[in-house]
Amino acid sequence: MKKLSMDELDRLSVEEYKSVEKSPLILVLDNVRSLNNVGSAFRTGDAFRIQKIYLCGITGKPPHREIQKTALGATESVDWEYVSDTLELLRKLKNEGVQTVALEQASQSVALHHFQPQPGTTYALLFGNEVFGVDEKVVAEVDQVVEIPQLGTKHSFNISVSIGIALWDIAGKLRIFDGD
Repeated sequence: MKKLSMDELDRLSVEEYKSVEKSPLILVLDNVRSLNNVGSAFRTGDAFRIQKIYLCGITGKPPHREIQKTALGATESVDWEYVSDTLELLRKLKNEGVQTVALEQASQSVALHHFQPQPGTTYALLFGNEVFGVDEKVVAEVDQVVEIPQLGTKHSFNISVSIGIALWDIAGKLRIFDGD
């Protein structure tokens, strides 16, 4: 066994990435304050070939040095849009047939390992502020709330970790890796 070189990884160019079919996943960042978390969302979103990232409220926007530091160029490959009002965006996505799912600790949330996404459905996954989480008004409007179970003493994961866990789990359930 040997570690693969960058050439052996055979990754897509930005131009190729833009033209290939995307997974049925969208990220919505609701008032995320850390630019490093925003950059991480781009980089992780690129890895799962998501359709788009929506940056809402106070969430920082590219180009910014702190975003670029963790995105490592993914702001060029992943489509994104700034929308000031998250609730307005939710209504638009729902009207387009997108299922909206907040990752949050809430009454009647479903544990991520029990969440069963349906093939042929596009999902917008909403992640909230590092301190306050997804806004209460947004939680009340989404189609479903999913929670990542934890066993330790802390109340939450870092948002970038939550994005990685959720995308990995849902992408696996939707079998998006089977097309490679």
